Amino acid sequence: MTIAHVEGRAWVLRIRDVKESDKGWYMCQVNTDPMRNQIGYLNVVVPPNILDYPTSTDMVVREGSNVTLKCAASGSPTPSIIWRREGNEPISAGATSLNSSTFSISRVNRLHMGAYLCIASNGIPPSVSKRVMLIVH
Repeated sequence: MTIAHVEGRAWVLRIRDVKESDKGWYMCQVNTDPMRNQIGYLNVVVPPNILDYPTSTDMVVREGSNVTLKCAASGSPTPSIIWRREGNEPISAGATSLNSSTFSISRVNRLHMGAYLCIASNGIPPSVSKRVMLIVH
């Protein structure tokens, strides 16, 4: 972080390599009589990133069991998560929570087998996805 005199009576606050932790209120104060100050808020946005843990990896499950796939993402604002079948295949009956970090299937069968995509987005490009393969025996 640096403060630079640019021209005349103007000063500039420069923040290099901005991080999410730089978010917050900043104040410029001129110690004259009377003292003057200006306050501004810096909002830092961060594109989504899918976290390796606790996000699910490929799974092999027994037919008839219950399955829960998990997806976790960071970013600012907080990303929303949706689940889709790869190739736009419809998600079979018995599945719940398609718009949350967990995706559950009750009494999984061979029709549930295939690739699922966890997609995280927060309005800051790019959206990101992770593929989780579900194999049913």
